[in-house]
Amino acid sequence: MKTKVVVVEDEALLLMMAVGIVEEAGLEALEARNADEALMLFESVPGIRILFTDIDMPGKMDGLKLAKAVRNRWPPVEIIIVSGMKQPDKDELPERGVFFPKPYDTRQLCDALVRMAA
Repeated sequence: MKTKVVVVEDEALLLMMAVGIVEEAGLEALEARNADEALMLFESVPGIRILFTDIDMPGKMDGLKLAKAVRNRWPPVEIIIVSGMKQPDKDELPERGVFFPKPYDTRQLCDALVRMAA
């Protein structure tokens, strides 16, 4: 069974790219366009192991808040945060959270996903 990854990105083209990277890493991508959709997936799909989220997105919760909520409710989940707009400070990242600036290096991101899924 493939490791499940929730990919949160509000821009359709970037979502497709991110899903492609997750699938290239041999993992299963579950798509969400905002934090609310992502949390619904976590609540309804068992066995999600990784959150891959953009910071900037519409709704009441950005990617950093989503990452903290996931860390609090599902502590074993690994977290990747990406952004082309801002570089979060270390203390803004949840424990074990990893940040990649956009445009991200596909190989590095793929390697991080494989490591987290192991």
